[in-house]
Amino acid sequence: MTTARQKVLSHLTKTRAASAREIARALKMSVPTVRHHLRVLISDGRLEMMSVRGREGKGRPEKVYSIPRAALGDNLSTLADALLSEAGSGFRPEAMAKHLAGESSLSGQPLAKRLNLVIEKVNRMNYHARWEAGSQGPRILFGHCPYASIIEKHPELCQMDAALLKELFGGDMEQIAKTDNFQGMCIFVAR
Repeated sequence: MTTARQKVLSHLTKTRAASAREIARALKMSVPTVRHHLRVLISDGRLEMMSVRGREGKGRPEKVYSIPRAALGDNLSTLADALLSEAGSGFRPEAMAKHLAGESSLSGQPLAKRLNLVIEKVNRMNYHARWEAGSQGPRILFGHCPYASIIEKHPELCQMDAALLKELFGGDMEQIAKTDNFQGMCIFVAR
């Protein structure tokens, strides 16, 4: 049985964007009921409030809701796979890492500050990283590989990650563990 909330999600998947009034009319539900389900779906992260639009001179402006862009998906892994395959042996992990690192001037910072800034930077790139002290030196742990869907076919991306950390951190990084089938973490040790 399809719940009212599932119907709201399904409607927004088809229409891409709608107000509570438009959803209520399409699904033959009351506006307050739809607003309740919209609030729950927003709090769960399954919907987002996209914008506010006027109602042609009548009443208050309406909020417009949609499925979050991230939930709609993209074609980036397919594109990255095609680009890496096309580049072949011409792909230079160090050059790509330099490009991804951007302007980094962490060399004068204390060790803990550099590590925190590196973690902040890679987390903006969806690595879900953290650092910890280790017997061999500071360790950077990646809880998520943003290239997981193509990493098996393109292991050179692991070299790029190590080069990225080296570029950001300002010292050598060695990968000592690698996520396997979405299990475990990639672990790098600062040398």
